[in-house]
Amino acid sequence: MALVADILLIAGALGAAFYCVVLSRRLSRFSSLEQGVGGAVSALSTQVAEMTETLERTQAAARESSASLEDSTRRAETAARNLELLLASMHDIPTQSAPEAAPRSGGPEFRRNTAAFRRREAAE
Repeated sequence: MALVADILLIAGALGAAFYCVVLSRRLSRFSSLEQGVGGAVSALSTQVAEMTETLERTQAAARESSASLEDSTRRAETAARNLELLLASMHDIPTQSAPEAAPRSGGPEFRRNTAAFRRREAAE
């Protein structure tokens, strides 16, 4: 009976050793940097660094655009104020009368011989 118990104990120890070897191999593949979760974590870490850099560049560009937009807005408001002043000052200028018709020159005069023209000449 002791011999059977020793054989079962040795078989259990060999089974546990085999199980430990299998787990060790799986764990090494799991944590390798080129494959498995280690590789995924490494790739994600690189992507996070790239995204952080891109975000910083985008924020800097947005700040520049905002400053440029504020400057353009200030210039537009100044121009609008100047235009309002010009329009207000235009009300102070007296209006000029329309220029009178230029006198006819002594040159040739061309007219159509139509019924409406004849009626107009008769009325003059």
